[in-house]
Amino acid sequence: MESVTLDALDRRLVHALQLDGRLPFSRIAAAVGVPERTVARRYHRLRSRLALRVVGLVDGRRTGMLDWIVRVRCAPEAVETLAVLLARRDDTSWIAPLVGGTELTCMIRTPPPGDDGRRPFFEQLARTAGVREVGAACVLRPVAGVGGWAGRMDALGDAEQRLLLPPRPAPADPTPPSDPADPADQTGPSAPTDPAHPTGPSDPTDPADPTEALPVLSPADTALLRALSQDGRADLGRLASASGCSESTVRRRIGQLRDSGVLAFEVEIDPALFGYPIEALLWLDVPPAGLRAVAEALAGHRQVAFAALTTGPSSVFVMVECRSVSGLHAYVTDELAALRGITRIESAVTQRRTKRAGPLPATLAEKRAGAPSGRAAAQ
Repeated sequence: MESVTLDALDRRLVHALQLDGRLPFSRIAAAVGVPERTVARRYHRLRSRLALRVVGLVDGRRTGMLDWIVRVRCAPEAVETLAVLLARRDDTSWIAPLVGGTELTCMIRTPPPGDDGRRPFFEQLARTAGVREVGAACVLRPVAGVGGWAGRMDALGDAEQRLLLPPRPAPADPTPPSDPADPADQTGPSAPTDPAHPTGPSDPTDPADPTEALPVLSPADTALLRALSQDGRADLGRLASASGCSESTVRRRIGQLRDSGVLAFEVEIDPALFGYPIEALLWLDVPPAGLRAVAEALAGHRQVAFAALTTGPSSVFVMVECRSVSGLHAYVTDELAALRGITRIESAVTQRRTKRAGPLPATLAEKRAGAPSGRAAAQ
């Protein structure tokens, strides 16, 4: 990736896209007070340099899938190969080798356990050359970071955010024309009450109702979601071609999937560009009686990019972004230490991100195509 720095306008653009990844450039430009072509140019510059990407994500809880946080201990010479193999899979995300060279972490999405005649992913992984130990914790409920990391969402004022996400009246025409100057259309969920703290169907304070019938995704839905996972701002024509539907159907279906909580949009960008080069993963031991209080506190911590309640030896997983190692130390010894209920903390610093939320961009996938093939985990 080319060297990139963010100025004030770039940060406002990132904040706007985190509010709604498919906001038209024209609306962003009107809110921040610059020409539309300037906003478009900034976006394409950052995207072409692989510094910024908007991806469409599916909430596994609403489609009957399970998310797992996986820790893999392996031989030092196997870490890089394994990271590349895992990154090629469609069902993995957030892959990070850890400092020390003998462990990596990732998230994997699987169907519920059952005898489907196939070797489970975790068994495949354990049999991969160089792998010494595999640990997996099932994500029970996200509790922080679902609406976007707070560290990249302070560039816009409340008035600008309300311009970007005004309350949506019921449209007379269910398929209004998209902005011809912008590949993204204006379909999206209703605006939050407080745009500085987005909530919605994917907010952890409003989890999927386990008694509610899961939505049925058609083959066209699956193709549409796959295309949005590659590029959340793909234009309607490209999405129509990928899904085999008309543009009006695609526009309507995106809105329905978002309103139901199945689909959300995430901005992929390196926290180091915001001055947070240290990323750490924390595993917290919290007795059941303290989980609610700890979860509510984590949701208000600026350093927390993601946190979830999980199965396994540690009941809470946390991903934090810090300006320095001393900043990480201060967070653990001051803010976390002040929370009642945490009995133990395990921490590790990530070396880098091999993969973030969405599939690898084609440019990166091509560069890694020549990596050693390995076995099992790539199958």
